[in-house]
Amino acid sequence: MIKKVTTASAVRLKLALSLLVALNWSCTKDNDDPMPLPNGAGVLVINQGNFMDNNGTITYLPPDGSTPTYDIFNQINKRSLTGSLQDYTESDGKGLILVDNTTAGQDKVEIIDANTFQSLATLKSPEIENPRSAIRVSANKVYISCWDISGNASTGTFFKDPGYIAVVDLTTNTVTRKIPAIKGVETLLLVGNEVFAGSAGDATQLTVIDAINDQLKTGIEIGPNPNPVAVDANGKLWVYSSGEMVRINAQTKAIENRLKIGTDLARSASRFRISADKQYFYFVNSYYDAADNYKEKGEVYRFAITDTSVPTTTPFIKRLFSGMAVEPNSGVIYGGITPSFKQAGYVYRYQATGTLIDSVKAEIAPTVFYFK
Repeated sequence: MIKKVTTASAVRLKLALSLLVALNWSCTKDNDDPMPLPNGAGVLVINQGNFMDNNGTITYLPPDGSTPTYDIFNQINKRSLTGSLQDYTESDGKGLILVDNTTAGQDKVEIIDANTFQSLATLKSPEIENPRSAIRVSANKVYISCWDISGNASTGTFFKDPGYIAVVDLTTNTVTRKIPAIKGVETLLLVGNEVFAGSAGDATQLTVIDAINDQLKTGIEIGPNPNPVAVDANGKLWVYSSGEMVRINAQTKAIENRLKIGTDLARSASRFRISADKQYFYFVNSYYDAADNYKEKGEVYRFAITDTSVPTTTPFIKRLFSGMAVEPNSGVIYGGITPSFKQAGYVYRYQATGTLIDSVKAEIAPTVFYFK
């Protein structure tokens, strides 16, 4: 899957529309001998790392079944990212890596050449504080949600109110504006010319932003900590909020339905992803096992956009994923496995039917996947 590089000139990661379906992976590959990266499609695995160790990395998985290349940013730029990695996106030939550091004032966004992974610029504090999610909204313009400077969790003031969305101009590699947003602003989703922004900070409204003029619009009252998930095959927007999946008419902003996820209050649903045909949602339903030192455990479940309830009795995949993604053309499901935050994790691939294809060794806490 990924190959190691020894020089930047040996690397040409060309943009591709999708990952080839018929990958000839062998199960659990962990050979990391250096070799040049191939031209063509691939998958970037964003390994969050252990937050206190500031050791997030990016793994590259090529589509031809060869071995992974680990920590590619460090290999090409001869320096580590020094932080926990939160997200990655690409826009107009550039990549943006969101880095959250344990030390105040050290958060940043690394802007790289998406074809070579060479660093082009770094957005630093005070422009970027606690970056969470990034999306391309138009040519050379990216939104990045930021919590802003963290407060004191013990006094209930951890999330600054408001947070903000940094508007990044990739022609100049600068932050041109900060759009005030709800506290704990989190997931961003572009629908037409509007961006829907969620919250991790006890807000109850889904923020709506005019992506053309970078202006706030009237929010939508949803419930605790609403976060947009995806638009389904019928053009409906789905939002997760405190144990419910909420279906919204993206044009009128009217709530059309609420589906409660299970009845076990000890379990928590997360990591929602939509299938390639946009007919199904996958999600992780997890809990902390008191009998096993409160280790997180759980499985993956699935429900259809036409279902009237969300089944949580029979797992779709009997594994706990720290990250999950669906390849948008093949429908192959990628799941990140984190044995602990002190050792390498793994990436497992499944057919859309839930059948295991293979697995490969990644780095610490594989959490986000980007398909080139």
